[in-house]
Parts: sequence; C-alpha cells; structure tokens
Amino acid sequence: MRDELAATIAELRAYLSWVAEGGPVFVATPAARPAVAPFAVAESEARSTPASRLPSASMPDRPTPDRQKAASLPIVSLDEVRTGMGECTLCRLHKGRHTIVFGVGSPEARLMFVGEAPGEDEDLKGEPFVGKAGQLLTKMIEAMGLRREDVYICNTVKCRPPNNRNPEPDELAACEPFLKAQLAAVKPEAIVTLGKFAAQALLRDQTPITRLRGQWREYEGIPVMPTFHPAYLLRSPQEKVKVWEDLQRVMGKLGLERNR
Repeated sequence: MRDELAATIAELRAYLSWVAEGGPVFVATPAARPAVAPFAVAESEARSTPASRLPSASMPDRPTPDRQKAASLPIVSLDEVRTGMGECTLCRLHKGRHTIVFGVGSPEARLMFVGEAPGEDEDLKGEPFVGKAGQLLTKMIEAMGLRREDVYICNTVKCRPPNNRNPEPDELAACEPFLKAQLAAVKPEAIVTLGKFAAQALLRDQTPITRLRGQWREYEGIPVMPTFHPAYLLRSPQEKVKVWEDLQRVMGKLGLERNR
C-alpha cells in the first residue's frame, strides 16, 4: 500500500510541476427491494433551485496556477490530506467561503460519491450534501443497504462558488489534486458521480448526463457510474427510477446482496 501511495504522490508532483511550468462501503441489505426507486420523496419537497448552468464542465488539460502546496501533500490518510490542505488559497474560491467542505464518511469506504461543489448550507456546516438534496442522497444510500457513514462523500471542489455558480476550469484544476489524494487515501472500489457537472469534470467528456448515466466509465483507474444529482431528482421525481437502476449496477459491481 505504501508503494502505491508513493507512486500516486510522484504522479501528482509530476503533474503539478508541469502545471507550474505552464504546460498543457458495506452492511446487510434490507429485507426487500422494491422495483421502483425506494428513495422517492413527495413532489411537494421539490426544490425550485435552477438546474446546473454551465454547458462545459471538464477539468482543463492545461491549467495555469502554481500548485506547489498541493504537490507537497503527504498522501497517507484523509486526516493527513486535510491537514496538508490547511486553509487553502490556491484559487479565488477561498475569498468567499465560510469553511472548507472537505468530505465526510468512512476512510475505508468501498464506495465514493462525488458531487459538484458545496452550496450555502454545506458552506456553513462544513459537510457535503446537507439540506433536502442531502436527505435524498442519504435515502439513496440506505436503499442500497448502506448507511451514510459507510460511504465517502465529497465534491469536485471544496469551497462554495459565489452564488452557487459552477466551478471554473482553473478552480477545478486547483482542487483536483486534493480529490486524487482523497481517492488515494480511501481507495474506493467504485465512484458514483452526482449530476452532469461532476461526471463531465471527472471524465473530461461533454456528453449529456442523460447519455452518460448508467454507463460504466473510469477515473484514476476506478470504475465510475454517472447518475443524476439528488437536487435534480427533487425537481424531476419521475427520474428516480433511472437513478435506482444506476445504483443497482453499482451494487452488482460491489457484490452487495439484493433480495429479488
């Protein structure tokens, strides 16, 4: 394991040196599995927040700012990654944040959920996916026979963008080494990306989420299942069935028991 972590560190340092030079989770399942999405909520709970606004969400192949701080991170454990991150000022997002929203969950999780960016509630609490969207995500996790504390949850960036806008490419590039460090520390067997932005950013693919979802892809050698964001499901509850199909594929890959 130490050798693998050392290799990851070397890869990140090489990547970040290139940037500086201007170069290009598991418990017993419930007794029954309904055919439709078991995490449905009343339509009256649907949130009026507008959908994600940025058509292009990929992390750039040629980011620009210097990343010396991220390059020096000791990637051994989540605690050490967070300590190494400190009060990060690598991009402009630090200017408007209340707190860094690093991540939450098991440091030995088999499954990691990755969303877009913290919102207002997350920024104030310091925890990803709180509020109504977070409550729905918890129901999704429980429908898989897991608990929220069995998985690991984080975002592509750790600070709230102003007015909940989507992160800019240079902001994504600044935070990507921290996401890679989290992956190296947790070593999940699968990743579920939540929403268009997270999927397109990790996969560097501008394919619409309606076509990306349900198809296994890969990031940093880890299988990735893109699916819809819980906030979108609050606005479009009819799509919960599709997300349940995606989560069942993840359950199958992880070998989670299902009663038919």
